[in-house]
Amino acid sequence: MTEDLNFTLTATFDGFNTSAYKRQGCGSSTCEGVAILKLLHVSEVGCVMLGPSCTYATFQLVDLSIPIISAGSFGLSCDYKTNLTRILPPARKISALFYHFIKESLPFKDVWKQVYVYKKVINFLLSESRNISFLKKTTIFLFIQLLCIDYYNLTKFYGTVKFEYGVFGVFELCQRGSLRHILNDRISYPDDTFMDMEFKISVMYDIAKGMSYLHSSNIDVHGRLKSKNCVVDNRMVVKITDFGWHTILRPGRDVWTAPEHLRKGGVSQKGDVYSYAIIAHEIITRQAPFYTLDCSDPTEKIHRVQYPSGMSFFRPDLIFDTASDTELELYKLIRNCWDEDPERRPDFKKIELTLGKIFSNLHNQATETYMDNLIRRLQMYSRTLERLVEERTALYKAERDRADRLNFMLLPGPVVRSLKETGRVEPELFEEVTIYFSDIVGFTTLCHYSTPMEVVDMLNDIYKNFDGILDHHDVYKVETIGDAYMVASGLPKRNGTRHAVDIAHMALDILALVGTFELQHLPGIPLWIRIGVHSGPCAAGVVGKKMPRYCLFGDTVNTASRMESTGLPLRIHVSQSTINILQRTDCKFEYEKRGETYLKGKGKEMTYWLTGVTGGKYNLPTPPTAENFQRLQQDLAEMIVFSLEKRAGGSEGFENRTTLSAKLRRRETNSSLQTDSQPEYFHLAVTDNPNTYL
Repeated sequence: MTEDLNFTLTATFDGFNTSAYKRQGCGSSTCEGVAILKLLHVSEVGCVMLGPSCTYATFQLVDLSIPIISAGSFGLSCDYKTNLTRILPPARKISALFYHFIKESLPFKDVWKQVYVYKKVINFLLSESRNISFLKKTTIFLFIQLLCIDYYNLTKFYGTVKFEYGVFGVFELCQRGSLRHILNDRISYPDDTFMDMEFKISVMYDIAKGMSYLHSSNIDVHGRLKSKNCVVDNRMVVKITDFGWHTILRPGRDVWTAPEHLRKGGVSQKGDVYSYAIIAHEIITRQAPFYTLDCSDPTEKIHRVQYPSGMSFFRPDLIFDTASDTELELYKLIRNCWDEDPERRPDFKKIELTLGKIFSNLHNQATETYMDNLIRRLQMYSRTLERLVEERTALYKAERDRADRLNFMLLPGPVVRSLKETGRVEPELFEEVTIYFSDIVGFTTLCHYSTPMEVVDMLNDIYKNFDGILDHHDVYKVETIGDAYMVASGLPKRNGTRHAVDIAHMALDILALVGTFELQHLPGIPLWIRIGVHSGPCAAGVVGKKMPRYCLFGDTVNTASRMESTGLPLRIHVSQSTINILQRTDCKFEYEKRGETYLKGKGKEMTYWLTGVTGGKYNLPTPPTAENFQRLQQDLAEMIVFSLEKRAGGSEGFENRTTLSAKLRRRETNSSLQTDSQPEYFHLAVTDNPNTYL
């Protein structure tokens, strides 16, 4: 210190960088500060105010010969422990002492204008000698005042943290979010049970208590009160946040702002009362802020509040006609709080008393004890919780059933249950199953003259009708690949010898449907399919992890596919093994011997045509002969073109279709107009030297 005590405290150092500091093993910021002080120490340094520290850090200061002011008790020596158990006072007490020490004029010091502050999270050390100041004086005072605020209905302020992009305040976390969020959530907080009138009054009472304390503190006024700045903790206690910033931030202009501040700016305690009235209206009605039927635009609402027409002042809607006695008292309180004249608005002490009287009269609580009220609230909450659990359980079951139905549409029931229980499906070998394959005859030609969407719609219509038939038989649809349709019976659920019977009945039903089916985009064009059926052993299992599929493996699958490909249109081609199983059953199927048919990979096999059931009424289409089929197949393209031209109203509309055939015709037309030019595949970049280099 200097002799006359009139001095400016200056921190002077040369070329020291805290990022290069290496700790000596102690995790305390005080030890790091001591090491820095030794490097910064010159004769001009006045004194050091040391925060709570361990005895080891204090011992290191003995060599400095600098007056030390202790801001708190000392803890035990850390002994270089990484995690030091601190028995030190809270940071807010030290900050308060530091604040008062700076501004007080003492016998040995004047009021300090500038100080050096060391804090580990903020680097205040500069690269050259200069005076160092920490933030603005008004901001420091505000932070100290905020640190001193400690009330049940106000969020606690813990300090600030500096990042590269700014300084941020650290406040108490209230897990349930803002009051505005809770008012919007009518599912989690229903009106009739949770958010009843008693709870709404308690919410208003919490806000009034917090504001009453705030107005009596050094903060004096909030200035930014709104439902978004009222937060709720896990115990449903409402706390006010965002207070105190009116000194460094410009007040906002919104529907919560009092009319006098909309006109002249500034903040006041009476303005907070007006904002409280708007929040109370939100709580009672559970509507949007400043809800009124006359206007929905927030900008227009602010304008009408700021510039009233005559003696009528624009305010939210309050319906007195249908209100209960309790609501009438609350409405009168709200109307007084948003009075146009600020002097006629009550203060928060009076609001507290009014709400206390309303609350005591509710449910005749003047004679009800605290325990009676608590038990009644717990019973009501228990009933509400039971009802919510039942509702959520019902929703969960409905969602689970819907997911199960979707899974059962993609995979067999036993497979789905095995995947849910164990996460995997064991492959199985089935001794005897029957497999069905069908294919659309002339599908390539149909696609050639159809747009992609027409092809998709056509297959969707066909397969939806096929799927409807499957519902009446004990069969399982394996998959569809293009125009191929694959069905199996006897797996994954074994059904004895019924698998051949079910597949035979299903094949007859599908063939009868095809005889009457008409293509939507090609009216008059017949739909022909080939059907192949074979019986034998088969292995089945789920293959893959992503988009798992229930797949069939074995020679039976290949043979059934060969039966379909070697069949004829509108015929059910059946193998000898399937006929043998059908003969062992009670059902009397009618069939014709086709003779020996060459099957790829199998050689010649005796095959049959399934034609019906004795006594059954199947309206099966008449299959074409081999000669007629070849002629009809050649004429199919002409029939399709004629049908499309008739539907399009002429050949010009047919040419404009986005089909593969139309594209090919346009390409041929363009190439014929450019006969002199080289073909497209001759347009190659050539050089004078045609050598090829590898």
